[in-house]
Amino acid sequence: MEAYFDNAATTRCSDGAKEVMMRVLSEDYGNPSSLHRKGMEGENYIREARKNISKTLKVNDAELIFTSGGTEANNLAIIGAALANRRQGMHLITTRIEHPAVAAPMRYLEEQGFSVTWLEVDSDGLISLEKLKDAVTKDTILVSIMYVNNEIGAVEPIEEAAKVIKEKNSGTLFHVDAIQAYGKYIIHPKKLGIDLMSVSGHKIHGPKGSGFLYVKEKTKLKPVIYGGGQQKGMRSGTENVPGIAGMGQAAKEAYEDFGRKQEHLYQLKNAFLFGLADVEWARINGKTGRDSAPHIISLSIEGLRSEVLLHALEDRQIYVSAGSACSSNKPAPSSTLKAVHVKKEALESTVRISFSPENTLEEVNYCLDALKELVPSLQKFTRR
Repeated sequence: MEAYFDNAATTRCSDGAKEVMMRVLSEDYGNPSSLHRKGMEGENYIREARKNISKTLKVNDAELIFTSGGTEANNLAIIGAALANRRQGMHLITTRIEHPAVAAPMRYLEEQGFSVTWLEVDSDGLISLEKLKDAVTKDTILVSIMYVNNEIGAVEPIEEAAKVIKEKNSGTLFHVDAIQAYGKYIIHPKKLGIDLMSVSGHKIHGPKGSGFLYVKEKTKLKPVIYGGGQQKGMRSGTENVPGIAGMGQAAKEAYEDFGRKQEHLYQLKNAFLFGLADVEWARINGKTGRDSAPHIISLSIEGLRSEVLLHALEDRQIYVSAGSACSSNKPAPSSTLKAVHVKKEALESTVRISFSPENTLEEVNYCLDALKELVPSLQKFTRR
């Protein structure tokens, strides 16, 4: 049996997404900027994707900018908003547990003279709304807070944070990295008070190299890529029509029968946690109930390096992550785990299990059986 539990890193491209992409690649391959019929065919796929995605968010089609993925969407939101609004202030706010695609642009802006406040989190990975309120000033032009943490599944109080920010400074923009939340939660940015929101296609059974940024109407933003003026000059470059079409189809599918899919994810997560409840070597990081993300579990096993367990599970065709896949090939302690005060000896002994609606309870039980067999023997071997 194969059990793929690294869905927070990437998901299998859905059959529907694959089919529409193959059609674009082999038949309707025109450049969407071309004025002939082939070009119009390409443009129609982009329009359809806009319609599919905007419907899930209850936003206007024109409020979406297609990108090469979540990283570009985050960079465009943060750097673009900072540069466009710097006359109003030079202060930014983010958290200690952001993905590198947010943290790195923030550090870059610090080098450019901006001031960044890095909010601490509690042991569950949650921000303090009171500390957020204290941090917002008349010079704060942007706050960036992730919806769901990609390592421990912490769910931040986004709607409450938006209210705090806008009450303190109505001109402050609120950016949300929703890369691990879109498709797992119903998200209506306008209702939540979100001005900018980043999403990645390959986290929702769409293709890699696809993503989008929601930009609330009239939000001031400077492009970070210049060229032919595509997408109203906000993101130049010939659009990745196959990727956009596949992501649009995946977005549509993600919200079909949504309640059942979300419930299934919680059932998988609860079954996994219940299976480890009486195991002395297992420590779960972050919250575990319904106020945590339905698809992510952070598991620490002290005395056993995560890479050792990862490869032992791989031999059984069970695939998990040793951390955030975007940086796990660069050995370094997780900033998220350090921020939530995981013990030093557990920092290199943590794996992430992440589910998709395609996973089954049979796969969960298979993984649990393998863990209970492998961990004690690996711990003995390590101690020797």
